[in-house]
Amino acid sequence: MTATTPTPPTSPMSRLPGRRRRRAVLLLLLIVVPILEILVIIAVDRVIGGWPTFLLLVAESVVGAWFVRREGAKTWRALSGALGTGHMPSREISDAALVLVGGALILAPGFLTDVVGFVLILPLTRPVARRVLEAVVARRLLGGVFASPRGGTPFDPRPPSHGAPPRSPRSGAASDDVIEGDVIEGEIL
Repeated sequence: MTATTPTPPTSPMSRLPGRRRRRAVLLLLLIVVPILEILVIIAVDRVIGGWPTFLLLVAESVVGAWFVRREGAKTWRALSGALGTGHMPSREISDAALVLVGGALILAPGFLTDVVGFVLILPLTRPVARRVLEAVVARRLLGGVFASPRGGTPFDPRPPSHGAPPRSPRSGAASDDVIEGDVIEGEIL
């Protein structure tokens, strides 16, 4: 009798192909998030009352719209300035996307979406959201196989952690290989 290794249990979601899994997660979010929002609104209503809850939701939307307008204008000016100087505006594009998504979440009624929207819009918390966005984009576009020679992702400006040697972009390559030469108009001399 041969022994077989048991397969680890998998959830139904993990067995779906990539595109179908994303659709299933999106559908689940479209069902779960409104239910959670309604539950939170009811809980706040029980604590502070109906009219104060309604006024709080309206006030959050008004303040959020003001923030979206202000941060959107700042982001647009930064994007225009970056394009005017000729450098790649990756940070400015990330900020614009975060402000856009944050604004949509703030204008949707509910406390949970407002909290996430404010995290995406506020200048103090947007850098954290930007790093998460850049990590997700790097993983999706690069398949998680690329690391910068300094460590981290290509979008991560931080040096590698203390005491850790930098990773080589080429496996098996000696880090002290030096090729001397001059490059003039694309030709190697």
